[in-house]
Amino acid sequence: MDAASVSKLLSPDGWALLNSLPPYDEKQAMALATRLRAEGVDADLAAAALTQSRLRAKARAKLGDFADGMLFTPDGVEQATRLVVAALHARRYLAAGVSKVADLTSGIGADALAFAGVGLQVLATDIDEMTAALATVNLRHFPEAEVRHTDGLALDLAAEGVDGVYADPARRTRGGRRVFDPAAYAPPLDAVWALRDQVPALGIKVGPGIPHQGLPADAETQWVSVDGDVVEAGLWFGPLAADGPGRSALVLTTRDGATASRTLRTDDDGSDLVPDVGPAGAYLYEPDGAVIRAGLVAHAAQELGGRLLDRTIAYVTTDQPAPPPAAGAAPVATGYRVLDVMPFNLKRLKAYLRERGVGRLTIKKRGTAVTPEQLRAQLSPKGDAEATLVLTRVGGVQHVLVVEPLR
Repeated sequence: MDAASVSKLLSPDGWALLNSLPPYDEKQAMALATRLRAEGVDADLAAAALTQSRLRAKARAKLGDFADGMLFTPDGVEQATRLVVAALHARRYLAAGVSKVADLTSGIGADALAFAGVGLQVLATDIDEMTAALATVNLRHFPEAEVRHTDGLALDLAAEGVDGVYADPARRTRGGRRVFDPAAYAPPLDAVWALRDQVPALGIKVGPGIPHQGLPADAETQWVSVDGDVVEAGLWFGPLAADGPGRSALVLTTRDGATASRTLRTDDDGSDLVPDVGPAGAYLYEPDGAVIRAGLVAHAAQELGGRLLDRTIAYVTTDQPAPPPAAGAAPVATGYRVLDVMPFNLKRLKAYLRERGVGRLTIKKRGTAVTPEQLRAQLSPKGDAEATLVLTRVGGVQHVLVVEPLR
């Protein structure tokens, strides 16, 4: 989207057109574009409005109803923080006593919205002129938020009265490919976390694939999942890490407008638990992805009252069902009832499924080179019944667990 298109969208007629469009439907987009042209709508304005309608529809999954009053870029939608997570970021700064946050890589302004929404003063910057312009539009209702087109690393933070810093470095190339090397982030991760020498209250959003090796020892590194999807990791320094440095996992579930949460952390002394390992019991639990990424599977096993099937694989088994989460707490794992356990043997497994008329298969795996697609083709399941198979190691030997989800 160029400046001319944005200018047309921000005109009274353009804004009215954008907000009058029906909910975006890919199948109806061409017909709608044709109708707008027939009604005499400027072709460039129609294209810009339809593009924004599509991006708003995509952004609703992250930002809810807020998306309906915002403007986006494709990259901005991809990198925007989910509203439920951005709100937690904002609460960290409030709890740390911060009054003014510099959002150094604001993008389209999702986190800045959350900061301003809780009453923090916000200085949002972005190095891309168009992105900064859209962030200005998106933050128009918050007089406490200022947006500048500039390099956030060039700010004089002391002169600006900033006592909290937040950054979400770009982790994609212009071609859309993901960047996994923190040194290749834009700006580089080292350059951002060096700012803690100026402003101790520093927070940095990073990709959830960031390796444990090389994490700063003075930060809390927290992996976050929302409804089973690992959405980010965050590095929190100084007063933003109220419980001290270490690794943590924040599990969030949203349902009927309410959010449940559960946080697991490394032990206070930095050491990890040594889990028990044993045979498959009556129940199997798959820890949440944030728990796995944070290296806290043993902590989940302790909470579930179980043991691992293998010391290197993230499956927990119990002989009794794990206690349900406390009120307002999110589950740290997905549970299954174990129906059968057998060493992996293709011929035997195929006969097992045929005898039970299983035609619909869900195949999960961990710690095995077998691919679900290849196995499904080899098993050639037929029938009306369904089953869930878990391929993993038990006692160092490849096994198949036949399970059913706990309701």
